[in-house]
Amino acid sequence: MKAAAALLLVAGLLAGCSSPGEQADGPIELTWWHGQVETQAKVIEELAAEYGKAHPDVKIVPAVGTTNVDEMLQKVQAVLAGGKAPDIAYMYGTWMPHLAKNPKVYDLTATVQAPGFQWEDFWPSERAVSEVNGKVVGVPALVDNLAVIYNKRLFDAAGLAYPDKNWTWDDFRAAARKLTRDGVYGTAYPVTGTEDTVWRFWPMLWQQGGAIVTPDGKKSAFNTPQAVGALDLWSAMARQDKSVYLDQNGEKFLPLFQSGKIGMIVSGPFALLDIIDHKVSYGVQVLPGYNGNHESIAGPDNWVVFDNGSRRAKAAADFLTWLTRPEQDARWTLGLGNLPVRKATTALPAYQKFIKDIPDMDVFTANLDNARQARPHLPAYPELSEKVGNAIAQAMVGDTPAAQALAKAAADADTVLGRAR
Repeated sequence: MKAAAALLLVAGLLAGCSSPGEQADGPIELTWWHGQVETQAKVIEELAAEYGKAHPDVKIVPAVGTTNVDEMLQKVQAVLAGGKAPDIAYMYGTWMPHLAKNPKVYDLTATVQAPGFQWEDFWPSERAVSEVNGKVVGVPALVDNLAVIYNKRLFDAAGLAYPDKNWTWDDFRAAARKLTRDGVYGTAYPVTGTEDTVWRFWPMLWQQGGAIVTPDGKKSAFNTPQAVGALDLWSAMARQDKSVYLDQNGEKFLPLFQSGKIGMIVSGPFALLDIIDHKVSYGVQVLPGYNGNHESIAGPDNWVVFDNGSRRAKAAADFLTWLTRPEQDARWTLGLGNLPVRKATTALPAYQKFIKDIPDMDVFTANLDNARQARPHLPAYPELSEKVGNAIAQAMVGDTPAAQALAKAAADADTVLGRAR
């Protein structure tokens, strides 16, 4: 009887090592919130089924979570409060500072440092977004960057040579001015005041050696003469040259480019499939630069694991290790018109077909080497970005001088950063 009681006690203690609701053994079922629909969702379901066949002790259950990925963080935070979080969710890279503070977010540092994972195979900009204060919060699910997509037919009609990789922002302005005629704008800028406005401005700051915030993250650092000069350039193009289509809702400039009404756009690889569908003769070139620096910006998104017990979290991490291997990466990214998240994926035959089917996509892939920095890992960044976005819009749409707009944005950003301490 005493032996039986002892065994029951040990069993009880072992059961207590698991989180509430976690089984100590048996099959594991993982919920995967992906936020995708149609073709993307179908690929997700195929990958989940394939993993399940090879790992019969693990069942991956894909679920949309929310069809608007913009709302994924809010949705996850709501279910976390109720104790029913998914095991894996698709999250924007700019959310990593918020997620890093949540104890329910599983630390993936050991996962990516395992010999077989090959963390160094991911581009530096992806790793920089994934890591917050030495902790890996997520693994890359998608990566992009900004370059210039131009209409070859409009360049030919204007007698302009296509831009080369050494072009400057002055070259960009001159080309935009010459392209502007007969109802055609040389270029466009989304002046929504959102991050869509701001992330197009940061590369011009970085190219000149600037920074968004101080190294300690306590003060803004973007209000410099160089940044004022960059915003002055865009303001002059918009107000003096009349060569910029100012898109106040951010949804019109791409269709206008597709219809031949805009000569150049600063955009990412995500734009190319629609451009191809509209049969535009296009080219892609790296961003114009300052003093030979053509630094760009990447917008990586991540798969994040939530700790629903050690067995489930470990199984989710193992699944992401499989999902991000080159063969699976090719199916998830290349198959949907996105850049590979791993360098090794570019060695696969699938990548050669990818860049053949989507001309100049390889320019975007190579441009990942120009994305060397990440936006600040600060929970206050979204509010700081809003201040800068409004400043850019005021300088380009209104009559506010660039120096005045950025000075006010910096003062407001300092207030935001001070409040967040």
